[in-house]
Amino acid sequence: MRLVQAMILSAALALPLSGPGAAEEAKAPRIVVTATGTVEVAPDMATLTIGVTTQGDTAAAALAANSASVEAVMARLAATGVEARDMQTSNLSLYPNWSGTEGMAPTIANYVASNQVTIRIRKLDALGAILDAAVADGANTLNGLAFGLADPDPLLDEARKKAVAAARARAELLAAAAGVTLGPIVQISEGGSWSEPVPMYRAEVAAAPVPVAGGEVGLSATVTIQYEISR
Repeated sequence: MRLVQAMILSAALALPLSGPGAAEEAKAPRIVVTATGTVEVAPDMATLTIGVTTQGDTAAAALAANSASVEAVMARLAATGVEARDMQTSNLSLYPNWSGTEGMAPTIANYVASNQVTIRIRKLDALGAILDAAVADGANTLNGLAFGLADPDPLLDEARKKAVAAARARAELLAAAAGVTLGPIVQISEGGSWSEPVPMYRAEVAAAPVPVAGGEVGLSATVTIQYEISR
C-alpha cells in the first residue's frame, strides 16, 4: 500500500502547473505602444448646405413660393456645372407664424416654408461663383461649408504607415531606456481613423466674387502594437 501511495505522489509532482498563474509565468514580457499618424493635404471637394425660406399668406402660397425658389437655385447651380447627383434637398418644413397682443388670442399672421439644398462641389475654383449664384436666385441661409477629399483611402493608408513607424520608434526608445531588447511583434490593432473637420486656412481658393479659404484637411490613424521583450 505504501508503494502505491508513493507512486501516486511522484506522478502528481511530475504534472505541469496549470491555471492562470502558470499561464502568466509562461507569457513573455511585452512592450505595448500606441501611436497616431497624420497626413495633411489640400482638399479637392467641398460640401455646401444652403437654405431657402419663404413666407406666404396661406400655407399653399408659402410652399409654392419656396418650391419656385428652390427650383431656380438648383437650375442656376446646374448652369454653373454642378451635376444633378451632387444636389439633394432635405429638411422641408412648413409652419404658421403666430402673432397677437396681450390679452388676445394669437392668430396666424402668415406661413413660413423652409427647404435645404446640400451641394457637393468637385471643382473648388467654382465655389465662390456657386455661392454667389445660389444667393442670387433665392437661397437666404447658409447652413454649413465643409472641405474634404473625394478619395481619402490612399491618404489614410499613408497615415497608417506613419502610425506604425511612430509606434516602432516609441517601442525602441522604451526598450533602450529599460535596458532590454525589442522582440517580434505579437499583435497589431487599429484604434480608428478620422479626418479633421476644421481646415487650417493655409491656402486660398481662387474663387470670385466670394472669397473662400480651403486650407488643408488632416487625416489620422491610430495603431496599438504589442512587442515581445527578448531575453
